[in-house]
Parts: sequence; structure tokens; C-alpha cells
Amino acid sequence: MTDLMPTKILTDLLDRYEGTVAVKAWGEISLFYNPGAVLPRGVYFATIKEKDGENDRASMLDRDGIFRLNIGTSKPLYFEKFGPPPPRPSKGRIVEGGWNFTKLDELTPHPIYGWMSWIAVLNPSMETLGDIRPLIDAAFDKAVFSFKKGCVAKFR
Repeated sequence: MTDLMPTKILTDLLDRYEGTVAVKAWGEISLFYNPGAVLPRGVYFATIKEKDGENDRASMLDRDGIFRLNIGTSKPLYFEKFGPPPPRPSKGRIVEGGWNFTKLDELTPHPIYGWMSWIAVLNPSMETLGDIRPLIDAAFDKAVFSFKKGCVAKFR
């Protein structure tokens, strides 16, 4: 098991990405880009999930000490890692593919939102976290872009 805990990863992400806020919602901690609390929540780019949800049990997060870091990276980076995103699964199902969503410290498409270019890793090690930093950076950059686009639309 990893020596990284969800609180450590959360603190590191909040420190690294200015304008980011953490919100407990939907059974997870969601990281939103929302400087100055301009939007009701902001634009989310990463989540940390520590327990299974009604429609999300593929990672077996109810195991002791298991958590999943989820990242809404860019489509080009997703494609580079996994090829084209899988089709959207029907409600209560997971994305199609040969991934083991229960394996620790292995980058996979998100079991539910892989079709939206979200990726996931259970209990990432320091090395894996370093390896996926460009994917997290891209997710943050995408959130900043969407935030700015949303603010322009809101204040027109």
C-alpha cells in the first residue's frame, strides 16, 4: 500500500493550484477552480473518492485504506495514454475495456467517466503522482479555460 494518504494529496493539490477550493460533494472531495468564489462551485478538475457509490463500485473503494484519485485531463493526453475514449456506459455500468479498476497504483480510465477523458489511480505512489503530474496540470489548465469562458458568458 502507498504511504500517500488522501489528505496529503489534497493538501499538495490545493497548494500547487492557486484558486482551487475543495468541496465535499457526491461522496467525495472535489477540487474546483473558483478564484474569488465567482461561480457557485467553479469548474472541477480532480476528485478524491474514498468509498463506493451507488453507481460506482468498480474500484472496490470500501476496502480498508483504499482511495481513488480522479483527474479530468485533456482529450489529447487521454488519447495518448489509452487511445480513443470508450463509449459512455449505461447507468450502473462501467466503461468497456480490459482495465483492472481495483489494482493499486495503476493509471486507468475512470471506470464511469472514462468516456469524458477522466482518468483514475487507486492509492498512487509518490512516483506515480510525479508521473501523472502533467495530466493533472492539463486538467487544471482545462478548468481554468472553462472557468474563464463561464465568467465571460455570465457577465455579458
